[in-house]
Amino acid sequence: MKFTEDHEWLRPEGDNIIVVGITEHAAKELGDIVFVQLPEAEAMVAQGDEVVVIESVKAASDILAPVDGEIVEVNAALADNPGLVNEDPLGGGWFFKIRVDDLAVLDSFMDEDEYQEMIA
Repeated sequence: MKFTEDHEWLRPEGDNIIVVGITEHAAKELGDIVFVQLPEAEAMVAQGDEVVVIESVKAASDILAPVDGEIVEVNAALADNPGLVNEDPLGGGWFFKIRVDDLAVLDSFMDEDEYQEMIA
């Protein structure tokens, strides 16, 4: 698993697919999440594009695409239960899966130790 400076986690899943969510730290900072707007499957996105909107009891936040690629699946369970992001941010609370040209793109992101050092 890799991490971004924007508190997203990236988990490779084979076939050049990366699962994207937010970290436990980010979920705690946001507070209770009440709404998640996900991207459309099959959408092509570029790194830095706004792809997810999260609304919590504290604020609204945007999740940016960490890499260029094609959204191949979204977590439909979040429509009925956005609180999954708070309950299980590193598991069931994932946002989308994106297909990239090469998983080597992950090499530019932080590992868990580097991420923990950043948030300390």
